[in-house]
Amino acid sequence: MDNKGKLTEIVNQTQCAAGPTIRLGISTCLLGENVRYDGGHKLDRFLARTLGRYVEWVPVCPEVETGMSIPREALRLLGDPEAPRLVTIKTKRDYTDQMLAWARERLDGLVETNLHGFIFKSKSPSSGLYRVKVYTEEGMPSHVGTGIFPRQVMRRFPLLPLEEEGRLHDMHLRENFIDRVFAYYRWTCLLTENPTPGGLVAFHTAHKLTLMAHSPTHYQEMGRLVAQAGSQPWDELTETYGRALMDCLGVMTTPGKHTNVLQHLMGFLKDDLSKEDKAELLAYIEDYRQGLAPLIVPLTLLTHHLKRHAVPDWVHQQVYLHPYPKELLLRNHV
Repeated sequence: MDNKGKLTEIVNQTQCAAGPTIRLGISTCLLGENVRYDGGHKLDRFLARTLGRYVEWVPVCPEVETGMSIPREALRLLGDPEAPRLVTIKTKRDYTDQMLAWARERLDGLVETNLHGFIFKSKSPSSGLYRVKVYTEEGMPSHVGTGIFPRQVMRRFPLLPLEEEGRLHDMHLRENFIDRVFAYYRWTCLLTENPTPGGLVAFHTAHKLTLMAHSPTHYQEMGRLVAQAGSQPWDELTETYGRALMDCLGVMTTPGKHTNVLQHLMGFLKDDLSKEDKAELLAYIEDYRQGLAPLIVPLTLLTHHLKRHAVPDWVHQQVYLHPYPKELLLRNHV
């Protein structure tokens, strides 16, 4: 298969041949299971009922799986924010070593699960990812901690897209996380099903505009890496490229960067569009840039024109045009 064929295969791919779907770890309570310390749950409807249509959930509840009861005494993080202890609030029972031992075994099992991301319960001393309260011995809190389990996940899976449900209520953060998850999924598919220099070139080509929308600097650096495909040890090359890929996608997109990408795409139509069509398209792009219209508006019109005119095949095959299921409505917000 030539590079053009590989590119088409990567872009059109909705699932790896070796696996049924995208798998996301998730704090069990977010799916509506009554596993919290008070016997309740924290069902997140977007996750369970919308995103859940496109992923396979791998539920994890560190406290219950460590052996704690339902209900149970509440916990808190205590001591050094970089290495806090996990203790009960009233009786001061220390569960740190017990949870770390469980986490090592649980993570060994998750290696075989082939996760593509993880969503944690915010503020939880065992599962919170950001700004978890850490208390001093005197009882003074500071919002600087990370839960015991997410800290171990980050160490074991440094490239894995991670987020917590509270931040996913922000549409820009939600879009960024889903973008990273689907890209990481495609990346792992490449590594398992087409681990060749040609496959890497095709992958990079398909993601060109996506990378530009996040970080043009990373995109250029990654292009130099791809140019070494075939001359650099494969494992070393893909480790460096994979890290750069996730670093790039971790940079938030902006209306300005999206506008540059839209104008770049419009450049392929400069000899085909009428004066009126150009003016209309530019007006919609400007409305988006100014925050008056969602990205889906100029992008839909632009895609319509790209389909009607002869442009290079790689343009039609850009992941940027269809990065994730449109039903998630991630480009429909202003």
